[in-house]
Amino acid sequence: MKKQEIKKLSKDEIIKNIDKLKKDLFNLRFQKVNSQVVNPAKIGFTKKTIARLKTTLKEKINA
Repeated sequence: MKKQEIKKLSKDEIIKNIDKLKKDLFNLRFQKVNSQVVNPAKIGFTKKTIARLKTTLKEKINA
């Protein structure tokens, strides 16, 4: 997700996206252990997206 897309989301949507991405990351880690991961770069991308969402969520809460 791009920063502009994230800023347009509401607090509830951000929380839902964080939960979904955490589940995806969990599954990617299992795939990595079992050598089944197709795109290893997706793990880093998912982590960064979660961090962006959390940062935006804190900004919205504090504003």
